[in-house]
Amino acid sequence: MDFELTQEQLAFQQTARAFATGELAPHAAHWDANAIFPRHALAKAGELGFCGIYSPEQAGGLGLSRLDATVVFEELAAADPSTTAYLTIHNMATWMLCSWGAPAIRAHWGPLLTSGRKFASYCLTESGAGSDAAALKTRAERSAHGYLINGAKAFISGAGATDLLVVMARTGGAGAAGISAFAVPADTRGISYGRKEEKMGWNSQPTRAVMFEDVRIPADHLLGDEGEGFKIAMRGLDGGRINIATCSVGAAQGALDAAQRYVSERRQFNRALADFQAIQFKLADMLTELVAARQMVRLAATKLDAKAPHATAYCAMAKRLATDIGFQVCNEALQIHGGYGYIREYPLERLVRDARVHQILEGTNEIMRSIVARHFLETTTIGDIR
Repeated sequence: MDFELTQEQLAFQQTARAFATGELAPHAAHWDANAIFPRHALAKAGELGFCGIYSPEQAGGLGLSRLDATVVFEELAAADPSTTAYLTIHNMATWMLCSWGAPAIRAHWGPLLTSGRKFASYCLTESGAGSDAAALKTRAERSAHGYLINGAKAFISGAGATDLLVVMARTGGAGAAGISAFAVPADTRGISYGRKEEKMGWNSQPTRAVMFEDVRIPADHLLGDEGEGFKIAMRGLDGGRINIATCSVGAAQGALDAAQRYVSERRQFNRALADFQAIQFKLADMLTELVAARQMVRLAATKLDAKAPHATAYCAMAKRLATDIGFQVCNEALQIHGGYGYIREYPLERLVRDARVHQILEGTNEIMRSIVARHFLETTTIGDIR
């Protein structure tokens, strides 16, 4: 068992760190304060291959592993969790199109999305189908020229600012087996967008409802076969949970780095804060828990790459652990900063706000516990998950 990164992974890590330092860190607070979607910076990420990290090479992606992706996303999220989180969603939607799209669709959209010239949103959640995604009601009916989509999606990241929507819609009866996936150009007639939600965090990416009213798309915009949509969605969510867990690890690392700098410079009672044992113990616990979360995420990514039998359980465990620890570390780092942590001159309040939603999306952490428990109770022996 080797816990060290390969030379190639270290190279990607250094490239991502340099990009985060040069392109994200100087602007993240401005994007957050003014709710700016940074298409230009995201396009620059695309030039490095970061818009199609694990999409297949034949469709324009890098074809890297999910473990490789965690190395990149962690470095980016240490500077800007909000923008990085959108980038992970774009990667997931792009991977779906490049993996299940018809040849003509892959040929047209694959290079555009993987290069960062165009961007994608993922449309699964509905107002009445959040944690229970299989209950979605948006329908896609067969028509003479393809499909006719009607319905609405909620809380869609990037909506109104992106170019392609990967939409889960019902083509059959109730339940998961009746759901299919579609690639829908975002400017198709009949699509409209709700107001931009005012959020606690994640302000560099717009969040809106998306409405579909008699939206006509050709038959070849179906991803995979009819009835495969939920399977595609769940495969996407396994990777998405690793992605968002990685964003939490990155945010926590950024917060811990800021705390380390602060306690070395800040003096109280004629001593540096770093000299106080209470601060030292707090930092030691934060670092220990962060390292544990990082290794759990990388283990889950390795299981997903290997298509291990219980990969879904590992992804759920990693998402639950890393997002809880990530928020806790960010919050503790803010506490160490005292009043300075609460003002926008320092990055802590932004990191705390951005990290909080990670415990909710891609399946709440309560749902993660249910998934892990179900896998555990269905195993024949305790040792089946190890």
